[in-house]
Amino acid sequence: MDPSRISLRPLKLSDIDDFLKWASDDRVTRYLWTMSTIKSREEALSYIEKDVIPHPWHRSICLDDRSIGYISVKPEPGDDKCRAKISYAVGADYWGQGIVTRTLKMAISLVFKDFPDLVRLEALVEFENDASQRVLEKVGFLKEGLMRKYGFSKGEIKDVFIYSFLSTDKIV
Repeated sequence: MDPSRISLRPLKLSDIDDFLKWASDDRVTRYLWTMSTIKSREEALSYIEKDVIPHPWHRSICLDDRSIGYISVKPEPGDDKCRAKISYAVGADYWGQGIVTRTLKMAISLVFKDFPDLVRLEALVEFENDASQRVLEKVGFLKEGLMRKYGFSKGEIKDVFIYSFLSTDKIV
């Protein structure tokens, strides 16, 4: 994959058809805690308007400027603004091509500049999601441990690994 074809930008309402291609796929949304599978154009429009556009740092992962996924960073409020959660997904047609690895590297560089108080990025990854664990480790995230029965998602209480990347860490 030519890295120059990959970019990050805010999601636009005009991206709705590309957004639906991946957001309506249960395989893509399977491990997403804050997003359910989108079933209609109306639901997609509502989600983009109410959740994506007001989000503090939500970017569309683009291939040749077409939305194929997302990456978001949400800093904690108040005194905890030194910490933020990062999450991402990409359409199943693009799995295994290094796109998320490349995108994470781009995003890390940007968010530490965009949020000067940010010191720590955290990623929560379900125990079974081996692909996402590999991506985080390739970029340089440190697996800190397993949090058993951490939270409820898609009808089950899940075990998750917590990963971190500090502003002083090197992107691999």
